[in-house]
Amino acid sequence: MLKGPVRMADQRQEQNGEQKRRKGGLITMPFIFANEVCEKLAVVGFGANMVSYLTLQLHMPVTKAAVTLSNFGGTASLTPLLGAFIADAYAGRFWTIAVSSIIYQIGMVCLTVSAVLPSLRPPPCSIDASGKKICLEATTSQLMVLYVSLLLTALGAGGIRPCCVAFGADQFDERDPKQSTKIWNFFNWYYFCMGFSILVAVTVIVYIQENVGWGWGLGIPTVAMFLSVITFVLGYPLYRNLKPSGSPLTRLVQVVVAATRKRKLPNASDPSLLYENEELDAPISISGVLVHSDQFKFFDKAAIVSGDESRKAAEGVNLWRLATVHRVEELKSVIRMVPIWFAGIIPITASAQQGTFQLQQGRTMDRHLSPSFQIPPGSMTVFTLISMLATIWAYDRFLIPLARRLTGLDRGISFLHRMAIGFAISVTSTFAGGFIEQRRKQAAAAAGLLDHPDHTIPISVFWLIPQYSLHGIAEAFMSIGHLEFFYDQAPESMRSTATALFWTSISAGSYLNTLLITLVHRTTDWLPDNLNRGKLEYFYWIITMLQVFNLCYYMLCVRYYTFKPLKLRPLYSSADDHVELAAAP
Repeated sequence: MLKGPVRMADQRQEQNGEQKRRKGGLITMPFIFANEVCEKLAVVGFGANMVSYLTLQLHMPVTKAAVTLSNFGGTASLTPLLGAFIADAYAGRFWTIAVSSIIYQIGMVCLTVSAVLPSLRPPPCSIDASGKKICLEATTSQLMVLYVSLLLTALGAGGIRPCCVAFGADQFDERDPKQSTKIWNFFNWYYFCMGFSILVAVTVIVYIQENVGWGWGLGIPTVAMFLSVITFVLGYPLYRNLKPSGSPLTRLVQVVVAATRKRKLPNASDPSLLYENEELDAPISISGVLVHSDQFKFFDKAAIVSGDESRKAAEGVNLWRLATVHRVEELKSVIRMVPIWFAGIIPITASAQQGTFQLQQGRTMDRHLSPSFQIPPGSMTVFTLISMLATIWAYDRFLIPLARRLTGLDRGISFLHRMAIGFAISVTSTFAGGFIEQRRKQAAAAAGLLDHPDHTIPISVFWLIPQYSLHGIAEAFMSIGHLEFFYDQAPESMRSTATALFWTSISAGSYLNTLLITLVHRTTDWLPDNLNRGKLEYFYWIITMLQVFNLCYYMLCVRYYTFKPLKLRPLYSSADDHVELAAAP
């Protein structure tokens, strides 16, 4: 007799659950991926050939152009930390992305207008009576338009980069078994869309800039950015928006201060005696609460309740003196992530060779596809992108289902294992690169071209394809695994900040590459202007050894890494609800 009422109650509960889950999920992906494709097409199309615009259109000296772009790159690599802080603490990810995209759009419009209006750029170069080429540099006011444009794009990128991937992953509720498995597919899809748009930018957009005109070459990315903003905003009613929860950095500092003040107190004999307050932590623990772990016990002292604090608890908690277990574990999670962050720097240094010495190698080799057409040296990165896209597709379609059967994990293999595979493949790329360089120099010697760096060596540029392809395969494992790691292991209220760490590791790897080149150039003769007389293979093998040491260091970090101890909150509230400890990946 009770079956009818029970079934009706179950149906009502199911309907209530559907209402709670109506936002987010797969329905938001077309908006987010369309935004990502347009945004990356704009950003990469805008910056990929910028050095040519500065030197050919603004007649800026090469050194000055390099310094300008380096300063722009350095600023753009730091602004994600600011954008992530604003998103996590105050504005939320949606509004941070929307406003930052508009700022980026304004910067692109300014630069596009300067490329179209003759008054905003110097006149074309002229030839004097003696046949000498005369080029007037851009005036101060014309350069001001450039600098303002670059500053606006750097500020815009600071809000877009750390928030896009985190916002996309937010659309899947990790408490819902049907949606939690989609999170890990999302990272593959996201990186695939990003790689595809970059591929289009470095081929089609760069071709238009070089052969059609800079007005069109900058105008198309500007229009793409406009479409990106429109597409993103149109999906607003469907998005799952997580509210900002105050400054995460303040909470971390509060734990350190509270623990330092209680440094002389003995640690609690029982973790259950430490201070917990679910109502206080509710805004920063929507999906689940972090539970006590045994690492870094010094910080547990911040959650010890002294007699005086127990009496004042009813009046309100002073978070500079007393922290909850959840807030202590937030700090511990961040500390655990730092060694893994360091491990991602050296492989980026290896990948950076594609835009420096590998490009110079390609410039000396036979790049003809036909008697009338040859591949530009900078376009060799197409092979990196193609191999990366192919690997991501194969990983998502074949490797994940196969690995899922063997490991029982929804994502196939853990992000830590995925990063290890990428690091190992990256080792082979620079190791093979040394032998390819030896083969290139042998061909130069056989042709008598060792002292003629401007001559084309009779060896096909396709010898470099394995090196480029290995970089692409490595990135498909390494970079996506790194993104997954930062998103999964970061405290829930700090995921934008954690994603910003991914971008700072790329910046750090680039700076380390600059440092290595400088040191090797000053102490050896391996890297002369004439690579035919250099020892570039030795430089590649130094990076290989650094990567081997880095891989060993990483495996040691993984061996002792403790996953974030998370108790998931129930998806639906009821009297019988309980929480479960989230399984470690």
